[in-house]
Amino acid sequence: MRAIFADQVMTMGPQGTIEDAVLLLEEGKIKEVGSREEIEVSSDWETLDFSGARILPGLIDAHTHLGVHEDGEGWEGQDTNELTDPTTPQVRGLDGANPFDLGFQDAVAAGVTTVNLGPGSGNVIGGQFVAVKTVGGPVLDDRVIRQPTGMKMATGENPKRVYGERDSMPSTRLGTAATLRKALFEVQDYVERRAAAEEKDEAFKKDFSKEALIPVLRGELKAKIHAHRADDIATAIRIAEEFGLDYSIDHCTEGHKIADFLAEEGADAVVGPGLVARVKREVIERTFETPGALSEAGVRVAITTDSPVVPIQYLPLMAAFAVREGMKEEDALRAITINSAEIVGIEDRVGSLEEGKDADFLVMEGSPFEVKSYPTHVFVDGEEVDREGLPQLSRPRVF
Repeated sequence: MRAIFADQVMTMGPQGTIEDAVLLLEEGKIKEVGSREEIEVSSDWETLDFSGARILPGLIDAHTHLGVHEDGEGWEGQDTNELTDPTTPQVRGLDGANPFDLGFQDAVAAGVTTVNLGPGSGNVIGGQFVAVKTVGGPVLDDRVIRQPTGMKMATGENPKRVYGERDSMPSTRLGTAATLRKALFEVQDYVERRAAAEEKDEAFKKDFSKEALIPVLRGELKAKIHAHRADDIATAIRIAEEFGLDYSIDHCTEGHKIADFLAEEGADAVVGPGLVARVKREVIERTFETPGALSEAGVRVAITTDSPVVPIQYLPLMAAFAVREGMKEEDALRAITINSAEIVGIEDRVGSLEEGKDADFLVMEGSPFEVKSYPTHVFVDGEEVDREGLPQLSRPRVF
């Protein structure tokens, strides 16, 4: 057993923030968390004293391409989109992610201990996301928390541009919506035909891509729908409701324009990346006011870097900008911890400091929203990460 002492533990769970706190760890898990008055610490336990500092959960980015679109690798490290077919639900982010991508080191240096990674938005259906720890063994499978976590889908400019340049469908927003509906409709038909064949004990040839979409159609796997503009967001929700999908709106750039609508629909929003130039029409109205406006309306919000669009180590800075533009500090911290975990579907393991969860946490002496603050220590599965061994570009002070 190991006891960790700190002035404050921000659990992001039902216990809220605990002052003069103790965190008990056992075999990589959280055994107990509470105040020093509540928890009796045995003299034969290992102890670590972080007096003068606060402890908070390891940060989580709910939407990245880490390892799939490698930092600084150009064409060779770019495996984000399988642009040979507008619907590729069968491809998996796990199969294209390089665990040696420097982005993983940047992430852990900044206290980002979990990322959800997968394909991009060049296709109408891009493929499957996976949640992994940012530190661990050389084989990424050993870091997996959940596989798959969601099915990437896309509206807006990206599929329209990619396939419009080839004079093939979809070359418009109309075509994109129709392509998505057609894929889902065909899976419905496929499921019915398969069930009929099984009932009659007849042979049935399985279709790999359609099999991949069945959990989405059943609401067992989240549809992660890329949508920036307000009209694209509405189209995404319209289609999701037609087919009864569990979904999140990823990017949600103009979500502030229809915040009440999103709240009424019960939509989850993964907002970002805000720290980018106006490189295309659908992000012209991007603003860091969006996360706060959505949260205030009652939408469950996560904040994302969309790494490597914005380098992964800037995730806490993105939350800080949201606070500067009106988001409550607690909501902003939830947006990079427990909300992200819940939207991704990994809240049983990470996102808050509660009994039974993974002992992933970071130690900070300042506010997580202060640009000069950085984690002094990062723990994953109860063990401190040796960040001194990371390349110079990835050390915590170098941003």
